[in-house]
Amino acid sequence: MSPYGPPGPAPAPTAASVRRRTLRRAGIALGVGAAGAVYLWHTDPHRSGQLLLPCPFHWATGLLCPVCGGTRMAYDLMHGDVVAAFHDNAVLLTLGVPAVAWLVARQLAAGLRGRSVRTGLTARGNAVVLGIAAVWMVARNLVG
Repeated sequence: MSPYGPPGPAPAPTAASVRRRTLRRAGIALGVGAAGAVYLWHTDPHRSGQLLLPCPFHWATGLLCPVCGGTRMAYDLMHGDVVAAFHDNAVLLTLGVPAVAWLVARQLAAGLRGRSVRTGLTARGNAVVLGIAAVWMVARNLVG
């Protein structure tokens, strides 16, 4: 007999364990997100000299990546300036934020019902996301 337990597939998680895991992960994400939001609320990323992580792609190449402007966008949204948020990163605001909100809501709803859902994209979904990101990166670097 193995000291690690009987061989074979692991037992399926119970509904109660899925709920606990979902609530624990949601609590951690909410805490980290709230801490980040409090810090960002008082740190204006539009001004230079702020203590914020720079985009490594922009630092290395001088080009804007598909999510460049995301921090400024989040700051503007928290301060109620939707027009400035749209200017910072239009595609991330109109496509990325709703998609992430939908995925998080789907995960949370299923987890609270005691079910696990797959969170990955299909090959076609990956191609669509990467295609949109590539077109957006080229367009925003050509336009300026």
